[in-house]
Amino acid sequence: MDLMIQLDTKRGSAHLYEQIYDYIKNEIKGGRLPRGEKFPSTRILAQNLQVSRTTVDLAYGQLVSEGYLEAKPGSGYYVGNVRELYGFDELNRQPTRQRPTVEKYEIDFSTAAVDMEQFPFSTWRKINRSLLSQDNSSLFSLGDPQGDYSLRETIAGYLHGSRGAHISPEQLVVGAGNEYLLLLLEKILRDRRHIALESPTYQKAFLSFQSFGFQISTVPMDRQGMRIDELEKSGARIAYVMPSHQYPTGIVMPIGRRQELLSWANRGQDRYIIEDDHDSEFRYKGKPIPCLQSIDSEGKVIYIGTFSKAIAPAIRVSFLALPRPLLKIYQENYRFFSSTVPRMDQSTLRQFMVEGHFERHLNRMRKCYRAKHDFLLQQLRPFRRQFLIGGENAGTFLTLTARDGRTQEELVAAAAERKIRVYPMDVQGKDSHTILIGYGGLSMEEIERGVAVLREAFGI
Repeated sequence: MDLMIQLDTKRGSAHLYEQIYDYIKNEIKGGRLPRGEKFPSTRILAQNLQVSRTTVDLAYGQLVSEGYLEAKPGSGYYVGNVRELYGFDELNRQPTRQRPTVEKYEIDFSTAAVDMEQFPFSTWRKINRSLLSQDNSSLFSLGDPQGDYSLRETIAGYLHGSRGAHISPEQLVVGAGNEYLLLLLEKILRDRRHIALESPTYQKAFLSFQSFGFQISTVPMDRQGMRIDELEKSGARIAYVMPSHQYPTGIVMPIGRRQELLSWANRGQDRYIIEDDHDSEFRYKGKPIPCLQSIDSEGKVIYIGTFSKAIAPAIRVSFLALPRPLLKIYQENYRFFSSTVPRMDQSTLRQFMVEGHFERHLNRMRKCYRAKHDFLLQQLRPFRRQFLIGGENAGTFLTLTARDGRTQEELVAAAAERKIRVYPMDVQGKDSHTILIGYGGLSMEEIERGVAVLREAFGI
């Protein structure tokens, strides 16, 4: 197959790999490239277009990540299964297992930690002082229950530019942490109290919905994410997913599965999808994948995000974007809940974003985490004979799955004996052979030392 791609090499035009990516994606979405069609190799396409092979690799890698292309080892690249999903026809188990108790871990491979050495404290402090010097008494009032409009406007603009989201400031509710927003959402959802969660899933979300008295169905996953056939069988009316980087498996949901999920929601009037976009900023290969909400044309996606990973856990600023029908329920019944984020913090964050400090900070953190990600993968090379390594190229953690049948409990215990903390994948008590290794809060030296101890602990 020949691809007649006209590249614009003029200064100021889009990067060449983005032009290749956009062309192929639009051809597939337009039905002009049928499912299963074999693509030219990266070497041949690079020769035909007279560009570097790296440029084509980046474009193909992004298309594979989003599900437009399928990479078959030893065979090549093929058009993925997205035809019918784009409408071309018109053209309760308890989390009871305990971790080993250690008085003090020497190295904690936490999946939640961030690198605070990189945080621009002086800039944050300067903005805070400037706001205080203005004698603005309104900063000490309760303010809008949904959060200051100016901050919501800034967040909506950021989400559109970085995630492709179509969210207005009016749809946003700002709150102190995802747990508060889930509590508010529990009120808004009213009688829709049967929810499906990916298995395995994020422990705090599981515990939150359990405490709300929801009927919980755990739905198995495959390599593309939540299985839609099993979701349909569950009878749930709400699905909670993390499509951009699932925790704890690290799976990125491709475009085909995202469309299947939206089709499931569209088949029921009272069905909704909660999209937890917890660490979408950190992707190390290609550009960030658009969020699920960006391709939702029927108002079925409830979008939830946070600045805890991108800035710092102590910032405690999260946001919830409600589809119009649910927004109406919130505004008519629950606006009496006062905002849980101080207005001073809201104003500081807004100024931090408006002045460009947030974007510069994100760029620094991407470089920082990518360096740690690559270094950790290098250190884990000797593990590949005994472990499968997953969760690469996004987020701040990797997964290790034992090939020899050792359970997650055995692996966690072996590490704990040497005062190294790693984390079990499955918190719902099911058999698992996978552990999580986070690297966000560790230095290179700590990563190297910790992996060396794990080699001893796991007999590598």
